[in-house]
Parts: sequence; structure tokens; C-alpha cells
Amino acid sequence: MEKTLNPTTFDLACDLISRQTVSPADGGCIPLIAGLLEPLGFACETIVSNGVTNLWARHGTETPLMLFAGHIDVVPPGPVEQWTSHPFTPTVCDGRLYGRGAADMKTSVAAMVTAARDFIKIYPDYKGSIGFIITSDEEDIGIDGTKAVIKILEERSIHPEWCIVGEPSSIETLGDTVKNGRRGSLLGYLTVFGKQGHIAYPGRASNPINKAMQALADLAAEVWDEGNEYYEPTSWQMSNIHAGTGANNMIPGKMKVDFNFRFSTACTADGLKKRVHEILDSHGLDYTIDWRLSGEPFLTPEGNLTQALSDAIVSITGTVPELSTTGGTSDGRFIAKICPQILEFGPINQTIHQIDENVLIADIEPLAEIYRRTLENLFLTK
Repeated sequence: MEKTLNPTTFDLACDLISRQTVSPADGGCIPLIAGLLEPLGFACETIVSNGVTNLWARHGTETPLMLFAGHIDVVPPGPVEQWTSHPFTPTVCDGRLYGRGAADMKTSVAAMVTAARDFIKIYPDYKGSIGFIITSDEEDIGIDGTKAVIKILEERSIHPEWCIVGEPSSIETLGDTVKNGRRGSLLGYLTVFGKQGHIAYPGRASNPINKAMQALADLAAEVWDEGNEYYEPTSWQMSNIHAGTGANNMIPGKMKVDFNFRFSTACTADGLKKRVHEILDSHGLDYTIDWRLSGEPFLTPEGNLTQALSDAIVSITGTVPELSTTGGTSDGRFIAKICPQILEFGPINQTIHQIDENVLIADIEPLAEIYRRTLENLFLTK
């Protein structure tokens, strides 16, 4: 019983990895984590949205509220036979812990749980609250996971002061990089219309491919912004172009282009949409665009959270972390709606989403210690 209630970070990470949680399955991880938090005095609430299981847990009722956020769902393992060991059998080899989710991000979740446990046991009378959002819908479409929980918290007027998302942010060594923001993601699904016809009689048809080429070149060459202190310039990239009927002697009636903006806080989604329409309209195209805003950009300038986490990293690893906003999106984009300071910090990300995903065993307990020291720096430092 003692072992069950007080696992090491390593043991808890192994337990989580052993559970098959290809998104959006939770594999029993949510009740497992709740079962560890409740004896510590956390009020745990399972929030189910369209079949997706999420956990909201809080220790204490006072402010300020420090939030740990993470996901236990994983991407599919791919060809199992290509793994050195089974992806859902945690395996130790050459100082590394192997398994799907080891780096992204079951080790971080385990470290957050043990860090909160150890902090509360040492400082039961700390002033403030510690919260957890754990989801099983981050690697999928992300609609019924953290986003759904945040909607409920917003309705309850719960606004954390700080949040750490356990994304694997480190690049070469544990603690070398902390994400203090992420770019927004805006997707566009463009359809350019023409008129189908025989390729030998172009005057009787209207070729949407020919008509769209210069417009697409202009979009690719456009300078959307110059970026800012924390962000690179906004990027516009095409991910797919499709046209044609399968016959090489036919002009197609339409052409489809999928594209994506990764945009900074130097511009807005509405401004980007407006400029795209202006460019397309300048070429006289007959078109439609379906837009999907995956997430707004968010940014945490240097402040008490960046200082608390940086000091903790330096004290444990001796490494001074670099603040970065590179990479894809994360659930931080949803949390930013109710929380002013969000950082992402976790283990080395070199093997995430790869065959033989792994973490260094030597980094596991230090990761938990960094999280615990951060809590000390936030709640105990005057």
C-alpha cells in the first residue's frame, strides 16, 4: 500500500507508459493519478467531454493558484516490430527508459505528481493552491481535452496565476530550454473554381491551376510581419495541393490548396485572413476559403514564474535555461485564456513521436525536483 500511494517518479512514469493510451484513450491513467492526489487532500473531478476523460484537481482554496498541466495520451506507436522493445512495455536500456510517451509526456506528468506530493508533505501550510489539468486529448484534435476543462474553469471564475505545461522542451540537456510562448496556428482550406474541359480546347474551359499559380506565389513571397523580440516572423506554408480528374487530357473544374499560418503576437488571425483575401481578389479568382483557428499565440514575458523556474533549474542542473517560442502548438494556447503566466518545461525532446522514444533515467528525479523547487520559489519566497 505504501508503494502504491508513494511511488517514485520513475515507477509512476513506468506505470503510465505501460498503459495503452493512444489518443484519446486514457488507459486508466486518470483514475490512477486521482488516486494518488486525493490522499494528499486534492479535490479531484473527472470531466468527461464527448467520451474524452480529463482530470481537474485542486489542493487548497486560497490564491495564488499554481497549475500543472499535462496529457497522458500519446500518438500511435507505428510499426511495433520496428521498436527495440514493445512501445507499451517500459524498458530500461543503457541508462534510458524506453516506451511510447516516455518523453511526450508521461514522465513529466509523473514528475509533477510526485513534486506536488513531496512539496505538500514538507510544507502543508503553504499559502496558496496547487492545481492539475490532466487530459487524454492533446495528441488528437484537442477539442474535448484541456479546452473543455478551461471552459468549465472560466465559467467558475477560476483563474490560475501561474501554469507549467510539462511539454518536452529541453533540447540537448535537461533544463537548457523553457518555452515561454507559442505561435498561433491558422489553417486555411482554399478551393479555386474553374471550368472543366478538354485540354486541347482551353478556350472552352477555365483552368483553376493556371489561374491560381501567381496568387499562390504571391502568398508564398508575402512578408506578413517582422516578428518581435520573442518571435520569428510569421510563416505561411502550403501543406497540400490537389486538382485533376485522373485523366491527363482534362482541365479540372477546381483546385484545392491546404495552407497554414504559424503566426506571432506581431499580427492577428483576422489581419492575416484579410490580407489573404486581398491577394486572392487581386488576381480575380473565383474561390472559397474555409478557415480554422487552431490556437492564438501566447507569450509570457520575464517575471516571477520565469524567475522561479529558472532558479530551480539552475539549482538542480547548473544550467541557465534559454527562453524560446519555437515549435508547434500546445495546450498552453487554451490555458492562456484564463492564466497570464504560462511556461512549458520538460525532458529532452529528441525522440518524441519517434520509434524507440525514450528519456534519460538520470533526468527523471531531477525533473521532479525542479518542479518541486519551483513551487518553493513561488510560494515560500517573499
